[in-house]
Amino acid sequence: MTSFPKLRDAREERLAHARERFFRDEMPDEDELSPLILRSWERCRDFGLDHRSAQAIDPAGRSRLSESRERSARLLELGSGVMEHVFEQIRASGSMVLLADTDGMIIHSLGDAGFVDRAERVSLQPGACWSEDVRGTNGIGTAIAERLPIEVLGAEHYLDKNIFLACNAAPIFDARGKLSGVFDISGDYRNPQRHTLGLVRLSVQLLEKRLFEAEFSNDILLAFHSRPEYIGSLQEGMIAVSPDGAVLGLNPVAREWFAGMGLSRDAAELSDIFRPSLGVILDRCKAAPNSMVRLDLRKGGEIYVQARAQRPLALANPQLVVEQGGSLPQAARHGGHAAAREPNLDSLCTGDERMQRALQRAKRIAGKDIPLLIQGESGVGKEIFAQAFHNSGPRADGPFIALNCAAIPENLIESELFGYAGGAFTGARKEGAIGKVQQAHGGTLFLDEIGDMPLAMQTRLLRVLQERCVTPVGSMKTIPVDISLVCATHRVLREAVASGEFREDLYYRVNGLTVTLPALRERTDVACLVERILRAETASLRGTPISIGADVMRFFEQYGWPGNIRQLQSVIRVAVALLDDDESVIEAFHLPEELFGADQQRDDAEPNRSPLVNEHTDAPPIMTASPTANAAPRSLDEIELDAIATVMREVGGNVSAAARRLGISRNTLYRKLGKIG
Repeated sequence: MTSFPKLRDAREERLAHARERFFRDEMPDEDELSPLILRSWERCRDFGLDHRSAQAIDPAGRSRLSESRERSARLLELGSGVMEHVFEQIRASGSMVLLADTDGMIIHSLGDAGFVDRAERVSLQPGACWSEDVRGTNGIGTAIAERLPIEVLGAEHYLDKNIFLACNAAPIFDARGKLSGVFDISGDYRNPQRHTLGLVRLSVQLLEKRLFEAEFSNDILLAFHSRPEYIGSLQEGMIAVSPDGAVLGLNPVAREWFAGMGLSRDAAELSDIFRPSLGVILDRCKAAPNSMVRLDLRKGGEIYVQARAQRPLALANPQLVVEQGGSLPQAARHGGHAAAREPNLDSLCTGDERMQRALQRAKRIAGKDIPLLIQGESGVGKEIFAQAFHNSGPRADGPFIALNCAAIPENLIESELFGYAGGAFTGARKEGAIGKVQQAHGGTLFLDEIGDMPLAMQTRLLRVLQERCVTPVGSMKTIPVDISLVCATHRVLREAVASGEFREDLYYRVNGLTVTLPALRERTDVACLVERILRAETASLRGTPISIGADVMRFFEQYGWPGNIRQLQSVIRVAVALLDDDESVIEAFHLPEELFGADQQRDDAEPNRSPLVNEHTDAPPIMTASPTANAAPRSLDEIELDAIATVMREVGGNVSAAARRLGISRNTLYRKLGKIG
């Protein structure tokens, strides 16, 4: 039986042969190199790049990096949160998450320390430009050139010195189809991670959705899909329209839909698409808020639409807008998420004693002017707890404004937190911007990872909390604010105070009541959490309800969960996506393979090892397709080949059908079939 390393060796041999032929000015064979990579190599040759060059290309200086970050401020603000979430899913996999601007300059990165050190040797770091004309074929540069998601593995990189990289990147587009940047996950080619390109695509979809909603936060948004269960998902189309029905912007799904109807966004009016006028549509949506209405299309057929036009509400502090000549962001104008009043503290009660104690303590101070400090590991649900605390108190009708202090670059956090006056710095909007503190007036300000806030910002925040007033950057005007403060951190703030990394006086300001959320591996309600997450992930699906197999549930209850609830949610989402149409039970082979990496169990979780884990060798933990207590340990290669053989039998040898069920390409399946027998 051929092993995975040997399979990679065969691929590397084909690539080595392709490189040899290409650099001899010969055309590689079709089965040696994809057309996309070949096009990129040809561009690199036209640029005059020498694939053997080992010359170091230093990153740009801090001033150029700052300029790029200012130009891409909105992308950086919204992308940082997505990057942090993704990095929590792939932490300890020897990878980096990168965000680049339209020129290919990296403006933000998060990564595992070991790989970051290696990446910096080839300047894979903020300030470095990774366009094709500078770095040759690579994920970021080639995604920009091709305007497509791209995977560049090992020797597919043009420059020899970059061959150790595995790059997965996708371009990010704005509401007008214009390139906004690139999202990339890079790692070591010799340590491949499954589903990485899919994770990149999903991240870009989420980021494009957030960019779209932020750009048109003051306009009417219409979400639509031909199937009502897809409204609210990343597959929904979104149209931004003006009050007179002019189309202002389209998300990628809507752009594709418009093209299919033969419509141009630049000339389109809403009346060109739907039979009812915009006024009729809004009236019908207003009659049933948050519901979907079925509309007839001008060119025949029907579609489901949900209006997210937010009617103006009385502002708790309207002079904030008048004094700065700006407008409040969507969350502040519309009372945050308070309308749904979910989650609340009662809804988070799932039976765990430690969690129950934290909920009861928080409930006692709801409505009192006592700051709440939430401690716990990354991924335990600190922001959900903060939102629930807000929704359970008298400020529930006010805004809930969150800021991740670790995700915003130091040079941007001041303007994000306190706002700025028009023209306060290069790249500032002429009308200025309202900071998070002002947006939270009348509601709750949630500062996540406050332990990572720069010391200079700690000083300014302390002054705001003492004086209950804020002064925007570049302004002389002091504006009163009324906020409830909730903070969260994975650090031990008392230790940060002792080391001089956190101000002691601010510590006592934010530490009114401290609650510590337990790690998922310590909780006794894992089964309940799994069922809740599964219901949420499958709420829009029709047909047979989806359940968790008994062996998988037992594994979930005993697994160490280094990424906590965030990781559990990601695992369930992937498993649901891998279910075939006729499957309704999540089994072991539906779980993402990286769940069973060598470091998946923490030392303190050793007593609770899973029956799906090999306890008898020093090899990495393994999984069996049908785990039993007496099953002999098998390698992932054997399990994978068994799964392929089973699917091939079920589809009667139809390679295309088997590839679809397995979620791989036909070429990949053909290569793997060569290992069977």
